[in-house]
Amino acid sequence: GQNIDNTPPHLRHIGVLYQDALLFSHLTVAGNIAFAMPKGNKKQRLEKIEHALEQVGLKDMGNRHPDNLSGGQQARVALLRMLLSEPKAILLDEPFSKLDTQLRVDTRELVFSQIRDHKLPAIMVTHDHSDADAANGKLITLSAAL
Repeated sequence: GQNIDNTPPHLRHIGVLYQDALLFSHLTVAGNIAFAMPKGNKKQRLEKIEHALEQVGLKDMGNRHPDNLSGGQQARVALLRMLLSEPKAILLDEPFSKLDTQLRVDTRELVFSQIRDHKLPAIMVTHDHSDADAANGKLITLSAAL
């Protein structure tokens, strides 16, 4: 219910999840997640990161470097970075397109469950009908005029 047209992008509180994880290779996994988090008590932030990593099956990986993670692990770190930034809405841009079939199914389930758990409005752009079906939401199909 709030118009954000004239709000600077960094103040809009819109989380974005892309098809590439876009993790910073000079930061650890925890550093990547902390980068987007609101400022606050360092100890509490680290505890929140560790808890979130455990929830997505990445326990004790906070000190690892993202270049040493699998594609699915990188996708989960990107998801946590976006969620822990405390967005008010989420945009998903082909977030599963680079994942193999089983990893796609698992990651999709994790992302959609997290969105529902956090009660966040989300818009997803995808070319894959199975992604759209799995989202189980309102579907708008666009087609190019020939």
